[in-house]
Amino acid sequence: MNGNSLDRRRMLASSIGAAGGLAMFGACRGLSAADTKADKEGWITLFDGQSLDGWHKNPQKIGHGTGGHWHVEAGGVLAGEQDPPGSGNGGILLTDRKFENFELQLDLKPSWGVDSGVFLRCTDKGQCIQMMVDYYNGGNVGQFYGEATGGWGARTFSLKGIEEDGKLVKLEATGVRPPQEVGLVEACQPQEWLDAWKIDDWNTALIRVEGGKYPRITTNINGLQVGVFDAATSQADGYNRDEVAKLLGAEGHVAVQVHGGQSYPEGKKTRWRNIRLRKL
Repeated sequence: MNGNSLDRRRMLASSIGAAGGLAMFGACRGLSAADTKADKEGWITLFDGQSLDGWHKNPQKIGHGTGGHWHVEAGGVLAGEQDPPGSGNGGILLTDRKFENFELQLDLKPSWGVDSGVFLRCTDKGQCIQMMVDYYNGGNVGQFYGEATGGWGARTFSLKGIEEDGKLVKLEATGVRPPQEVGLVEACQPQEWLDAWKIDDWNTALIRVEGGKYPRITTNINGLQVGVFDAATSQADGYNRDEVAKLLGAEGHVAVQVHGGQSYPEGKKTRWRNIRLRKL
């Protein structure tokens, strides 16, 4: 693991019911009935592409800040940045609902240089198991980090960007390690990830969370399986399965992040769209 990247994160780290019940819950939260009804394949839309209905910022200040600035851009895009930009004040945007076992699908398009993530089994305090979207030199996209649950990491490689005239043109992998050495059951080869990832374009992530108290989490990007983390058996450095299970429980919010601190570039954003979830 890249030590600088881990230190960077440690600095600031400190079910779905029946359709009628969901509709009632959605109405209480300001969601339309359409947002809470599953389609024929079981998918529920979490972000309607027009508003932040069904979501909330961290209710109290956390290590990353008071919540960051979240807004909807043209084309049904959820965008996040520090509030105000470059101030160091970040945070998370969480679903109002909590989920246990599920598949989560979403498109992501982070600006190069941003530090973000998808939070799984998340609490209002920002404690979670995170799929990293650390899109900067020394970062990783698609593998795992223990946000406010011990600062542990489980990744097999880090990213290095090649820029021309201030624009990212190529990515390389550094610090490559085998999956079992970092606490993963399986992981793609770094070159497979580099071939699958689309620079300056939308990428689709599919995340599967299942297993109750000790979940098994599988991440895919653009159809490539990126990593498998088993909370029951992982030997990731610094990971304590019982402490994490005690903090998170067997269900939690889904959240997206704007990292706090001065390393988040002013004017850069994390962007998401087509966010949907299917109960397992």
